[in-house]
Amino acid sequence: MSKELAESRSAVKTNSLTVIQAINNGLNVMLGKDKHTLILGEDVGKNGGVFRATDGLQEKFGENRVVDTPLSEAGFVGAAVGMAFNGLRPIVEIQFLGFIYPAFEQIATHVTRTRTRTLGHYNLQMVIRAPYGSGVRSPEIHSDSVEAFFAHMPGIKVVCPSNAYDAKGLLIAAIEDPDPVLFLEPMRLYRGKREDVPEAKYSVELGKGKLVEQGDDVTVLAWGAMMPVALTATEQMRQHGITCDVIDLRTLYPLDKDIISESVQKTGRVVIVHEGHETGGVGSEIISIINNTSFLYLRAPMERVTGFDVPVPLFALENDYLPTPERVSQAIRKVVNF
Repeated sequence: MSKELAESRSAVKTNSLTVIQAINNGLNVMLGKDKHTLILGEDVGKNGGVFRATDGLQEKFGENRVVDTPLSEAGFVGAAVGMAFNGLRPIVEIQFLGFIYPAFEQIATHVTRTRTRTLGHYNLQMVIRAPYGSGVRSPEIHSDSVEAFFAHMPGIKVVCPSNAYDAKGLLIAAIEDPDPVLFLEPMRLYRGKREDVPEAKYSVELGKGKLVEQGDDVTVLAWGAMMPVALTATEQMRQHGITCDVIDLRTLYPLDKDIISESVQKTGRVVIVHEGHETGGVGSEIISIINNTSFLYLRAPMERVTGFDVPVPLFALENDYLPTPERVSQAIRKVVNF
């Protein structure tokens, strides 16, 4: 963090919040700022959402602004399309990312295509929020990490914060963006580390990664729940004299090609960490970007540390599926010793 940014933050009134509290705070701020903004989804009103992300918002803003829907993802995502067509700013909550599949048709054929289909005359200003990922002992379908499905769809931005400050700022930026945004929330981090989060409205620019840790030997790229895993591994490597650039990509579509290429051209070595399956994952696209921009700077083949190409297992085997600091450390050693 720059000295100027640190000083500006210190002058702002903040609260120590978890990721889930920061999301709730961001929703509260935006509902209060704009009467056209509303939330809809299963159990978002009276119950405050399955993870309590919308806790207290229906009581404050009313049933017309925080709307409990039937159990029909295709239905309420389709309803949100109609709302956005007519000037509202719907924020849809999908209870778990694995439950988004019934709405896939609405997203693929309507949400992502409206601006193109109408030759730019209409846009859909809407956000789809979805908790994702493993590590919280959820049943089948609840723990999927399929961000690559949506990063393959032009017309929708895909955003994934890893901490409370970014969660609020990126969510506000997503709500204000003129086009659709899929906002992925790592369940594993919901109630973990606290961070100072400004009370007032602020935004974090979409499409921009963040250099979290600086080093000279390896570029480590991650996002969401894999950031703590990557940082634990790089701290272990620092004790062995290996230092890493650690980059939190934050937005998966569009990717920040500049921050990726600048770091790779400095270090010459790359490790990509993501929870989703290896084949067809976002890591493959990152490798393509590096090949196009920085191939001649590489000192070793690039490494990926990912989930395996199997359905996310039930919780008894969950830890065997997830990337670990040990697997990341092994990949770092491999590229350094090539």
